[in-house]
Order: sequence, then structure tokens, then C-alpha cells
Amino acid sequence: MTGFQAAERRELVLRAAVRRGLLHPEDAVLAAFVDLDGVAASVAALHRAFPDPAAVTHTFAAKANCLVPVLERLRRLGMGCEVAGPGELAQALAAGFAPERIVLDSPAKTRPELRRALELGIAVNADSFQELDRIAAILTTLRTRSRIGVRVNPQVGVGSIAAMSTATATAKFGIALDDEGNAERLLHAFRQWPWLTWVHAHVGSQGCPLELIAEGIGKAAAFADRVNGELGRHRVEGLDLGGGLPVNFDDDRTSPGFDAYVACLRARVPALFDGGYRLVTEFGRALLAKNGFTAAYVEYTKTAGGRPIAITHAGAQVAARTVFLPDTWPLRISAHDPTGTARTGPPVPQDIAGPCCFAGDLIARARPLPLLAPGDLVALLDTGAYFFSTPYHYNSLPEPAVHGATVTADGTVRFELLRPAQRIEDLIVRP
Repeated sequence: MTGFQAAERRELVLRAAVRRGLLHPEDAVLAAFVDLDGVAASVAALHRAFPDPAAVTHTFAAKANCLVPVLERLRRLGMGCEVAGPGELAQALAAGFAPERIVLDSPAKTRPELRRALELGIAVNADSFQELDRIAAILTTLRTRSRIGVRVNPQVGVGSIAAMSTATATAKFGIALDDEGNAERLLHAFRQWPWLTWVHAHVGSQGCPLELIAEGIGKAAAFADRVNGELGRHRVEGLDLGGGLPVNFDDDRTSPGFDAYVACLRARVPALFDGGYRLVTEFGRALLAKNGFTAAYVEYTKTAGGRPIAITHAGAQVAARTVFLPDTWPLRISAHDPTGTARTGPPVPQDIAGPCCFAGDLIARARPLPLLAPGDLVALLDTGAYFFSTPYHYNSLPEPAVHGATVTADGTVRFELLRPAQRIEDLIVRP
């Protein structure tokens, strides 16, 4: 990456976007940007963190940003792809991922989904005993190159965000290891089906501390060790560690980093690094969140109850999590003048509202920012994952354009279109 700090890079991108008409107060009131240099740096950091790249397959969780050009770039950077449904699988294949570099995870795979994945040789992690039975039935008439695993729920507890914690006692994902009889029944499944050779666990993502994640992976690894101890060495060939590295949304620092994640695993589960297991990771938010932002024009300003309100074009349609769960998913916001230059001036508490037609469509409440005026721009930071890439179609608001950006050492910005803006006529579906 170039020597510019994150805030400087964003301003360079914003100013260049305004100059080139990618942001315009009449024709392009909302747009999103992916820092492609930042994506490359994040992927490189992930690869550096693991000591033996040959034994690790890093996959990107497509749910975090499923735009095909983004997936294609990640593939060129050496990533595989984790998908959780037929749509994401189609996007991964369109991005050029080889089937053996794709992992299919979902708690509700249909028979046609499973058959297609097994026909293509895509890795599959079964989520339940019933799904294992379904796979066994399919394999009576089908030969496959797929590596097949089973997701276990290590039941290690909840992080600070319950909805993001997938290893609680009653979580819907995986086979609950501590429930009576489940470990023995799963051991029998490994004994019964020689095609079952992997163990998968995912403790959660945002709000889950590294120690909790490592504890869950440790329990999954201990179960794999038990299988190998009772059924023979290498009966379980590999461990899918999931993803889940939490992201710092408070400032521009990337913390914790992948190196801290690996250090925690080394301390808690050293057997992961002795060469006995092949490994897979499935990071998503940690790779993309801080490498994207959303920019919107301020259309109007007003005052209500003595508090200034800026009505912008970024609301629930591109930041649904923040609007509906503001305490759990607060976003940083930066204020800019119509040229994209950072606004200066004393901070004034003001509401940053979106365009959706309901009262709760607020990106921030009483947020101290330089006082905004019509024609200004606001940037919603750290939205490279789960925000603009999967919009919420409230009020039939069209999807914004998404642009990839690179910045050279002299500050020149180059753009490439990752998703065109949806046109109004595209919203009109006729039989």
C-alpha cells in the first residue's frame, strides 16, 4: 500500500469520485467504495500469519461481500471461497474459483444443492445428523472428490453480541458436542462412513474474544484427536476453523490482527501447528470491513426539538444493522464538503438520517460532527463487509454503484466498477 494514512486515502478517493462524477448531487447521490489496495494488504497479512501456507487453505466468506468482481480479485490473491447457499455458490463459480477451493456451509442444504456440490467436488460441511444421512444416501449412487466434514458446536458460550455467537448451548448450528450421546453418535458416524474426514467449528464473529474462539476450536480439535485415537491415525484429515476474527469499529486500527489470532491459537491449541491436520479458515468481515466505505450526499438539513438533523441518502437500505441495532453496530461517520474535502469546524451534536420512510432510519443520533449543510457528503466508514454489498430494498430504493479504488504513491486514484448503480427501470418487473 502507499504511504497515505487511512483517512487521507478516503479523502483522496472521495475527491476523485466527485471530480469524475461517481458522486453527484443529482445523478449519483449514493455510492460505495472498496479499497483494493487495502484488500490485498489484508489478504497478505492473513497468509503471513500462518506458518505453513501449504497446509492451510484460506477461504473468504462470500456472505461478507458477494460481489463477483470482489470475489474474483480475492481469488487472484490466493483465496478460496466459503459459500452458504446456491446464490453464493453461483457467484463463487462465476468468479472463477475451482470447485476444490470452495467450501459449502449452510444449515439448510437441500438435496439438489448437496448433489450438485458433490458432483462438482466442492467441500461440504454437514450441519446435522440428518444431513449426514442425506449425504450418505446421495453417495450410494454418486462418486465424489469432495472432502466432507461435519460441523460441531463446541458449546463454549456467548460473546458480547448474542446474535453473532454460534457456539452457545442452544445455537442452531452444528452438532452439539456436549449434549448427551452426541459425541458417541458422531464417533459412530466416522466409523460408519469412511468419506467423513473433516471436523468444522465456528464459534462466532463480532463480539467474540479470541480466547473464546480458541476454546471452541480446541474442543473441536480434541474431538478430532479422539476420532483418530479410536479409529486410526489420520481418520480425520483436517480441521475447518471457521472465521470470526472481530473487527475494531472504533478507529482506523486493524485490531486484533491475524497474527494475534494465530498467537492465541498457538497458546491454546498448539496441536494445530504440528502438521497433523490440514487447516481451512473462513474469514469474511476481518478481510473486507475496514477496506470499504459508503458516501452519500446531504439532501436537506433541519432542526427538531433543538437538535440539527441531516437528511442523507444513506440509511437502512445500506446500513440495516446499524439502523435496527445501533448500540450493537455503531458506525463511524466523517463529514465532507461538496468537493469531498474533510469538513472542519466545532463539533455539533446532530442526527444523521437516511432516506427511508420510517422514523428510526437514523445512522447516528446526536453525533458530534462539523455542522452539515445541503450538498455536503457523509462517509460511513468500515462498511466493506455486510453493508452496501447486500442492500435492504426498503422503499424500493435502488442499489448504489460500488467502485473499486487504488491509490498510487503520488495520490492518483484509479477506479473500476464493481457493481453498476441499479436503475429505476430495473425495479419494474413485468411477466
